[in-house]
Amino acid sequence: MQTRSKLYFIFNLVFLLILMGLSASCANKEETIERVLLEKELFDQAQNRLRSGNFAAAAMSLEMLEARYPFGRFATQAQSELIYAYFKSANYEAAISAADRFISLHPNHPNVDYAYYLKGMSGYTADMSIFNPNMILEDAASKRDLNQAKKSFSNLSDFLLRFPDSDYADQARQRMVFLRNLIAKKEIYVATFYMERKAFVAALNRANYVIEHLPNSSQVEQALEIKIEAYKELNQSDLANITQDLLDAFKKKKIKS
Repeated sequence: MQTRSKLYFIFNLVFLLILMGLSASCANKEETIERVLLEKELFDQAQNRLRSGNFAAAAMSLEMLEARYPFGRFATQAQSELIYAYFKSANYEAAISAADRFISLHPNHPNVDYAYYLKGMSGYTADMSIFNPNMILEDAASKRDLNQAKKSFSNLSDFLLRFPDSDYADQARQRMVFLRNLIAKKEIYVATFYMERKAFVAALNRANYVIEHLPNSSQVEQALEIKIEAYKELNQSDLANITQDLLDAFKKKKIKS
């Protein structure tokens, strides 16, 4: 009788454990399904907000999606689209950080060129004077610190070096033309300032920067003229004459082209 009771107890215990296992399995499956649904809902929400142009809200959805499901099926896409959402909502520093993170995590991703492109564009756009239609180029160059423009120029150069055939290459080149001229105008503005205060060596350094680092800018001719004047003021007639020859050759080439 005692043996039968023990067997009955063991049978009930085993049966109970089996039921608990089945319940746990069902619960895990339900939890997995719920997790997938929540992930998909967040993803769809982000897509809807992007399509409607609500970029700040889209960024919030993408941030939540990435935070909750860092290894989910939408994680990589969320990281990519987060760069765009930050960029379109004028959160340029966040866009640059997100681009750097994406590049670090996915250096061989087929769309990594877009991350490099938006990184360069974010630095360019961060200087809002560039987009002010009421501010002419000379004013923008003279009145603003162009460190962001220089960083953007460097980042876009890096982008074009890595992805010369990218779909975004032409747009990047157009931005670089503007940035090149903007930076050159700033250097010429400062060089002229130094010339007026008889700081001729400092003026030479600024003019040389334009000639050496921005040779395709619209300010090369003016940079050469400043160099000639500065050399004359410093009683370096030989260097002034050499620079004059360079200026004459530059003007002839300009006329032919």
